[in-house]
This record gives sequence, C-alpha cells and structure tokens, in this order.
Amino acid sequence: MSLTEKVIKPNDPLAFLTSPRTENKKRSIAERRADFDEIYVKKAEAELNEQAARCLDCGNPYCEWKCPLHNYIPNWLELVKNNQLDAAAELMHQTNPLPEICGRVCPQDRLCEQACTLNTGFGAVNIGAIEKNVSDYALAKQWRPDLSDVESTNKTVAIVGAGPAGLGCAELLARNGVKPIVYDRYPEIGGLLTFGIPGFKLEKSVVKQRRKFLEDLGVEFHLNTEIGKDISFEEIQSKSDAVFLGMGCYKSVTGKLQGSESAGVIKALDYLIGNVNQQQSFGMDDYAYFDLKDKTVVVLGGGDTAMDCVRSAVRQDAKQVSCVYRRDKASMPGSPNEVKNATEEGVNFMFNKQPLEILADDNGQVKGVKCATTRLMQVEGESRSRFEVDESENQILEADVVILAFGFNASPADWFEKNKINTDQWGLIEVSEKVTSSEVKSQATSMEGVFAGGDMVRGADLVVTAIAEGRQAAREILEYLEV
Repeated sequence: MSLTEKVIKPNDPLAFLTSPRTENKKRSIAERRADFDEIYVKKAEAELNEQAARCLDCGNPYCEWKCPLHNYIPNWLELVKNNQLDAAAELMHQTNPLPEICGRVCPQDRLCEQACTLNTGFGAVNIGAIEKNVSDYALAKQWRPDLSDVESTNKTVAIVGAGPAGLGCAELLARNGVKPIVYDRYPEIGGLLTFGIPGFKLEKSVVKQRRKFLEDLGVEFHLNTEIGKDISFEEIQSKSDAVFLGMGCYKSVTGKLQGSESAGVIKALDYLIGNVNQQQSFGMDDYAYFDLKDKTVVVLGGGDTAMDCVRSAVRQDAKQVSCVYRRDKASMPGSPNEVKNATEEGVNFMFNKQPLEILADDNGQVKGVKCATTRLMQVEGESRSRFEVDESENQILEADVVILAFGFNASPADWFEKNKINTDQWGLIEVSEKVTSSEVKSQATSMEGVFAGGDMVRGADLVVTAIAEGRQAAREILEYLEV
C-alpha cells in the first residue's frame, strides 16, 4: 500500500508501530552544493498526517516542556493528523510567532524531538518538519489570526531590534491592542535570521512573508535606523509608553590567537552577513563580500555558526573546507543534523585540535594554522568534559582563509550608561531577576519602563529562547501598562 493509500485509524495509539518515522528528504548533494536554496524538500500532506498520527499524546508531554515556548505540540499534531491544518496553524501561533522559522532552524534533535517518548527506540515524531510545513501552508494562503475583537489600548511600545526577541515581543503586543514600533539598523527584519543564517537553512523570502504577516497585525517597522545614530534613545522613549531592547550579540569572539589580524582571517559574522548582503543586493557598505572560490578554507569552531560558514564556503566552490574543533564530535555544541549535512557536502572535520597560532607569510597573508592535540578529561560532577592541550603533538594546517567562529559576546550600546541601563561584567543587560534556567522570571531593566530580552540578556543562544524572552517581556509590559 502506498503512502497516499494508507488509512489512518482515528485515535490509534499504536500508529507508531505501523508508520515509522520518516526523515526529511533532501535535495541531492550535487544540487544543493551549487546554490544557497533550502536543502529540505516539502512533505506531502498525506505524509504530514501520517507522521502526526504517530504521536502518543502523552499525559505529561515531555516535548512541550522541553520547548522553551511550551508549544502545544500534541494538540496541534492531533489536528494535523485529521488534516485540520488551519486549526493547527492557529494553535501554533498562540505560543509561537515564528513557527515556520523555528521549524527550520530550531535544533529539534536537542529539544522537543529529543524529549519525545518515541525517541527511546521507535524514532521521535518529526515535530520540526510538521511545524515548518503547516506554517508554510498557512502563510502561503495568507492566513491571519482573527483579531476583530481586539480593541486598541492607545499605548505604544518602542522595540529596538527586529530579531527573534523583538519580533516575539511585537507580535504578542499587537495581539493585545498595543502598537509596536520596531527600529532596526539593517534594511530587513530578522536580525541574525536574515543576516546570520544562510539561505540553505532559511530562505529570505520566508522572513519577508513573516514581515508582511506582522505588518498586517499592526506592527510598524523603521528599518535602516540605528538608535543613537539616526535617532536618539531619548526620542523613541519620549514617544512611547514602554521600551523593549532586543539587539542581540554581535561582537565576535576571536580567541586572542596570535596572527588573527593577518590578511585572510575573517570573523564568522562578517563573512555570513557579507554573503547575504551580496545575494540580496542590500547595498550595506560596511559588509564586504568574501569570495572563497578555489581557496583552502579552515573554520575554527564547532557550533552552528561554524556549520553555517563551512557549508557556505562549500557553495562558493572553495578548493577544500575544514572545520577544526577542540573536543570530539559528540561534544560539539552545534546541531548533529547540521554536522551531518556538512559532512555530506564534503566538509573535512578535524576533532581534538586546539588552534595555537595563525601563521602568515612575509606579506602578512594567512598561510596556515598551527594546532595542538587535545585529550578529553571527565571531571566528576560536570556534565561536559574538559580538555588538556598537548603541545608536543603539533600540526600545521594549510590555509588561504581562516574563519573565526568561536561565538559572540555582548555589544552594549554607548547610550546604555547615559540612560542608566545596567550591564554585567560581560556587557549583558541586567534584568530584575537574572536567567537561572529556561524560564525567565523578569525582563525589566534598571531603567523604569525599559525591558530587555534575548541574547542581550542571556548571551548568544537559540532563536527559540530569544523568542520566549521577547514574549515574556511583552507579558510584563502589558502588566506594566495595565492593559
């Protein structure tokens, strides 16, 4: 019997036995290496129905608790199983303002799908793909929530930053009759969704669709507008009843490697933004395009940003692309799916290697990276292994280009201090009760009526945690405004 001929029995608790998990189909390796389009193929509705039917509808849904947004996953899987896609999209949007984006870039293998009861031997429900496909369906048909009974409060909130945190805050405010006015220095919304995540993971047309959705809800965007330069913080504050700061972390960690100022050493975010700037013809003068065709490229780091860099370099037809990471494969902080995709596309991984120095020729041009071998050590009481460096075992890796992908630090604005917005020793904004777990107790800053969330508070983290903090801040702002 073919997939489309299968009949899903209503409320069949054993559907997972007859319908195994289906992995997301990808375009051929040769095809996806040749462009920056998304690699995953759209699932047929019949497959979505069948995969959703595998859900056990656990009495205590671990998937829902593991999700930072606490999405009503079993509930909308039930709707998808019964082909009620509009109702499923409605339910998705009740907790998540960006489901089509989370379905693409969330590390489900470390969150909801990892927590799925069926992950113990039967294969987790394919939650991410279902979320992506259903929300794509809703956006394609111009679905919008019914806000006809929402009355305007005549309150306005200024939001600095159009990334996940800012968008999460803006959407929830708009749903409650508060006017969000979002300011961002870039020419398009999304923050790192647009400028830091390559198109093969998230095509930019998807973000543009979401922008139209938010504008239809009443969100107002002022782009190409940098606070403190094009307009003062004091001015936007005076025009608003409250302010939310969601400006992210953009200061690259360089690792203080000797030779990191050599020609041919590129910071990961500069490289990624330069690519998007060129591909989308944004015309941002501050971000150069780096063409790595026929180059020997070494990327230092093991997170998702490093994976974005190595996979981008492959698509630019680099001669050889290597990823150097100081621990083993199992310890990599990036998504295992991304590592798998990069491996399929020809990236060479070098584990247990600690970069010691970037080597340059007499003209100051990069020629290689000196690395030492590392050995992992498990320390009692610590979940993550430590490592020791053995400099007696050195290796020099040839390189024309070295990309630094060690992560990002906070980049506090120079107007924070003037306005008494306190930051900690790492430059992160201090909120009333600091983050202690996946739950955020308060997003209020030291300045009356000013709230903050996302990477600016937590440090560089996931898209979904930034959205969650933006929504938490929106709830607190609604309470603050007494609406």
